Amino acid sequence: MSTESRNPRSLNIHEMSAAEIVSLMNDEELIVHKCMHDAEDKIAEAAEIVANAYKNEKQIVYIGAGTSGRIAALDVLEIERSFGIESNKFHVLQAGLGERDFTVLDPEEDEHAAIVDLNNLHLSRDDVVIAVTASGKTPYVLAAIRHANQKGIFTIAIANNDKSPIFEEANLSILLDSGPEVLTGQTSLKAGTAQKLALNRINTASMVLCGKVKENFIIDANVTNTKIRQRYTRILRELSTLTEDESYEMLVKNNWNMRQALKMIENKCDFPESASN
Repeated sequence: MSTESRNPRSLNIHEMSAAEIVSLMNDEELIVHKCMHDAEDKIAEAAEIVANAYKNEKQIVYIGAGTSGRIAALDVLEIERSFGIESNKFHVLQAGLGERDFTVLDPEEDEHAAIVDLNNLHLSRDDVVIAVTASGKTPYVLAAIRHANQKGIFTIAIANNDKSPIFEEANLSILLDSGPEVLTGQTSLKAGTAQKLALNRINTASMVLCGKVKENFIIDANVTNTKIRQRYTRILRELSTLTEDESYEMLVKNNWNMRQALKMIENKCDFPESASN
């Protein structure tokens, strides 16, 4: 596997200065951007599949172990918060951890646990399972993909090694050929970065396709703090003829529901008193 191979450029990393190590890592990251461009078409296809599943009120499940599982968990937390997604639509299964707990080590070889974890979600044939694994052969992840296939669920595999076993199992395969790591086998580096970028693109593009963005503004965020309230006020001001104060008043009137506020403005009803003068 390329992710387990020695990187000739870092053979003497133990003798390098901090500046040299950082510079080497920056140079190596350029490979990540190339592999992302190489995978553009497959990533876009995955985004369309996720968007269609969400539009049809189906479940999207991410499966991983170790770093890959933690990256998937982080991305799901972000997509729920940023786009106001219901917590029962996107799920993360991590080896040994169930959903959304990444505080202990992962028993990556527990194939039975993968089947149990997947069955506990009570998936249907129209749901989507996305496996994330640097090696492409993690037993927990492979078992989950195989089980999903047996149930007729559409499966997507993201891995960092060509000819990975998981690519033989998945309906859609996304190769992120990030190559040997600066520290041999430490796939939290380039491989992990590539996985995070891929999931970021899939989730962002899918949410745009689902209409959760107007122009380049997110309009379905969970408004939970002052920073987001201030941002939403600015967004409504940008998207309408309202002033800052009027935008704030309109959002308060609509319980910070941007979509509802925009609809009211479009229908020219229930404007704040100051906005109608």
